[in-house]
Amino acid sequence: MKTRPARLKNLTQLGSKTIQYHDQYNPSVLEAFPNKNPEGKQWVSLICPEFTSLCPITGQPDFARIFINYIPNQKLVESKALKLYLFSFRNQGDFHEDCVETICCDLNRLMKPHFIEVIGEFTPRGGIAIYPYSSSSDGSAVYKKLLLDRKAAYAPGKYTMGLGKPYA
Repeated sequence: MKTRPARLKNLTQLGSKTIQYHDQYNPSVLEAFPNKNPEGKQWVSLICPEFTSLCPITGQPDFARIFINYIPNQKLVESKALKLYLFSFRNQGDFHEDCVETICCDLNRLMKPHFIEVIGEFTPRGGIAIYPYSSSSDGSAVYKKLLLDRKAAYAPGKYTMGLGKPYA
């Protein structure tokens, strides 16, 4: 097996022979690694097409697509750890808006990106579709403007895509 570069030594999920799925919300599984190109200001989009949580009142399952868009600073989220983190919501009883806000806050705390937004496209239940949006910026002028512009222009589907596109 190839030796990990020193900057990736703290990653415990990626390459692990065992996978521990948590049946309760668990932000401690999130891991980040150093951004080799922090001056590049790249845009990263991560899509979870099979997010599940539970209604906190009825206990009925809720299904969603979660879109995470961010402009990293010094750290990036490790995708396997993100998958395990999102899986930890499976038995979590929270409203749609709370799930999306929690994901945004946890990732913001982990990475401290220049900009981050999290969008949930929840399957309609009771005839109502809910598409919560949460975002944050580092407060610098350019990213604060981006945050305000994207919030002002937000509409369901504006910053997401059909599932066929990522697999095309």
